[in-house]
Amino acid sequence: MALSQPTSELSSNWLMSRAYNVTSQHGEDGIIEAILEVIPRNNWCVEFGAWDGKTLSNTHYFITRHNYASVLIEANPKKFKDLLKTYGRNHTVIALNRYVGFDKTNSLDAILRETPIATDFDLLSIDIDGNDYHVWEACQEYRPKIVCIEYNPTIANGVEYVQPRNMNVSRGNSITSLCKLAHEKGYELVAATTSNAIFVDACYFDRLNIPDNSVETLRQDLSMVTHIFTGYDGKIILRGDRTVVWHDLPYREKSVQQLPRFFRKFPSRYNVFQKLLFPLYRHFVMKILR
Repeated sequence: MALSQPTSELSSNWLMSRAYNVTSQHGEDGIIEAILEVIPRNNWCVEFGAWDGKTLSNTHYFITRHNYASVLIEANPKKFKDLLKTYGRNHTVIALNRYVGFDKTNSLDAILRETPIATDFDLLSIDIDGNDYHVWEACQEYRPKIVCIEYNPTIANGVEYVQPRNMNVSRGNSITSLCKLAHEKGYELVAATTSNAIFVDACYFDRLNIPDNSVETLRQDLSMVTHIFTGYDGKIILRGDRTVVWHDLPYREKSVQQLPRFFRKFPSRYNVFQKLLFPLYRHFVMKILR
């Protein structure tokens, strides 16, 4: 069964027309609901970090409105107390105060083995501000039908970046690298919101009628990306957001220049003094960079 959609134009990005929020941040509630209309369901979901179970949650809507059973995992003890307040009387919610990592003892596989959840549960939401890639990579025994996973929205399309496999590092990963991992695991990209990539098990992909699921087609919001390029004269030029987003600090072209103004010319136009001095300057810079 194919999900009904406007016949006037077969848009690869049509799922975004179903985007809306109940508790999600960028329309994920509506997108996931649309996907669940056409795939088999067992009404189980998993989310980590779950926070208080409601704020910016991609599962709260399905737990409270669609009667989903769930495993909600939150590592922070204070936030976990808030999670218990949200779902304290809901016996279909299994709330766990645990760190999800990528070792045998703390992987998602190891944690879910302690619960009655089906291996092919409907929805997995991953949002831990850093090691999202690595914890999904480590998940081998469980195969959710839908995976909603956070990517770093400041990284441009086409850039491959995976942060170090270290729980003390919080940088995030590019959507392109997450798509590469998804393909290796047998998943296909179906939607990209401002900061979440949504994948489905490849066996259900054809049901969604998406002719082109490339990152370039599905990711439309590039508002947080900063582009950097170099002029022929050596000036570093910035365009786009130009903000350290989570710290709300701008960065400016003058603070990222590698060349002093004296050398900012196309090299073939250097005068005699510049031609003599530039090799010394370059040698000095390269020594520092090493």
